[in-house]
Amino acid sequence: MLDLPFLPFCALLGGLGFVCVAFVSAWCQHWRGGFALDGSAQMFNWHPVLMVTGMVVLYGAAALVYRLPPAWSGPKLPWKVLHGTLALAAFGLAVLGLAAVFRFHNDHGTPNMYSLHSWLGLATVLLFSCQVGAAPAPCTLATRAPHPFPFPPCTVHVFFGSTILMLSVASCVSGINEKLFFSLKNGTTEYKRLPAEAVFANTLGLLILLFGVLVL
Repeated sequence: MLDLPFLPFCALLGGLGFVCVAFVSAWCQHWRGGFALDGSAQMFNWHPVLMVTGMVVLYGAAALVYRLPPAWSGPKLPWKVLHGTLALAAFGLAVLGLAAVFRFHNDHGTPNMYSLHSWLGLATVLLFSCQVGAAPAPCTLATRAPHPFPFPPCTVHVFFGSTILMLSVASCVSGINEKLFFSLKNGTTEYKRLPAEAVFANTLGLLILLFGVLVL
């Protein structure tokens, strides 16, 4: 049975994750023109929604699975399946998010991979793909005694998992900032004057950061 202090914490993280997804969706719908699949600016809007949902919220949920008290004893297989399912869902959304932004850039003649945000984001997804591909190995080795490592093999998986979440948060926050700099000019209220969209999106960035800190 869950310890009482853990229940509010789970509820807080679940609610905070939902708020992050709701905020990024509302930002793209209300201020950025909604969503489409035609290579337009509205197709780009899928990128932040899919990345926040996948690389932050679902990935964070996957990281929390083994911290649930019921996972500490009894059969491990159901928890492994849940952890793997959440991680694969996060990876799938990340791939779709990358496809959306590359399609938009290519259709509009915008260069790819020139900003710090794009470098950081792609590096995060590539590291995540390595984590997904190699995930079974450390924990399989951990069940064998003796194993050839001077440390528990699963600690490698946990370390890179935490690193990927930190990089995901940094990528999302830098992407929000970059989008605001590009969008809030040329006839709109400039970013430096802090229009309503800037306040809303900056708040989204802080919520994402808070979610990541609480998960870690």
